[in-house]
Amino acid sequence: MDKHDVLTVTQVSERSGFAPSALRFYEERGLISASRSPGGRRRYERSVLRRLAFIRAAANVGLTLDEIRDELDRLPSHRTPTKADWTRISQHWRTRLDEQISALRALRDGLDSCIGCGCLSLRTCGVANPGDTAATSERAPGATRLPAALRRPHGLG
Repeated sequence: MDKHDVLTVTQVSERSGFAPSALRFYEERGLISASRSPGGRRRYERSVLRRLAFIRAAANVGLTLDEIRDELDRLPSHRTPTKADWTRISQHWRTRLDEQISALRALRDGLDSCIGCGCLSLRTCGVANPGDTAATSERAPGATRLPAALRRPHGLG
């Protein structure tokens, strides 16, 4: 491997925007890999920058770390991924993105009407939570009035 094709932790961190601790975390989780220099320092192939960009995009879509790993496992290990490779795995995001777009539109439209009522209290709000039914419902904890696509746990932390 040409010395210009490997990057240090610092270089990858600067180029990707991920902290060195995040790089170690992703390596421990099998999302990226590094080799070791004779002195034991991590060295990354330049292609790791694409994987890290993918991790950031996938996390922003709402994929969990396990889902991100599954998607990355679809990439070829013996060559640099092509546009066709990226297109193939990004197709798995389409449904998720469509759900999120729909949920965000519903949230935006609901916020307009709720904020417009002037009470600013969901505990006593006659529009969003009449009689404080959310306090006694059998729903899961958290923001149960949000669309399901906006209540998924985030995979990066």
